[in-house]
Amino acid sequence: MAGVEIGTDLGPFVAYETPGHAPSHVCLFLAERRLLISGDHLLGRVSLYYDYGWTPDPVGEFLGSLDVVEALDARLCVAGHGRPFTDLSAHIAANRKLVDERVAAVAAALEGEPRTVAEIVPAVYGEPLTERTASWWISETLCYLRHLEVEGAVRRESEAEAPDRWRRA
Repeated sequence: MAGVEIGTDLGPFVAYETPGHAPSHVCLFLAERRLLISGDHLLGRVSLYYDYGWTPDPVGEFLGSLDVVEALDARLCVAGHGRPFTDLSAHIAANRKLVDERVAAVAAALEGEPRTVAEIVPAVYGEPLTERTASWWISETLCYLRHLEVEGAVRRESEAEAPDRWRRA
């Protein structure tokens, strides 16, 4: 899909692969007007979401996709949710900062004994798991754990009929 051009009355939009939020995510860019249609990759507010289990490192892919979008030097962003915005650099920096903070919080939660994802989540988000937050926070935290695994910073310990636990490598 990358590089595909979509002709419009405004000119050709070019597709850029931006995985992370979802493996098949793309953004569309109209270079002549510096207009980015970001879908769910960049939103009007920082709101991280990764599609866990489909690719080796959704967090790493998301960070790489921020690099792709940053290089476009877009002036205006139309997101999948919220209002259009012009401060793309600030949005990109805020997303990177939150990812870094959450990855660091996951790593810090692994001081000492191995822990399950359910034990790690409250340390990352500052709140206990609830029925409302469990699905989102567990999935997101699993993505951070996977990112740390890929980087060689943590390792998963699996036992039959027991929840997986992670420890520092």
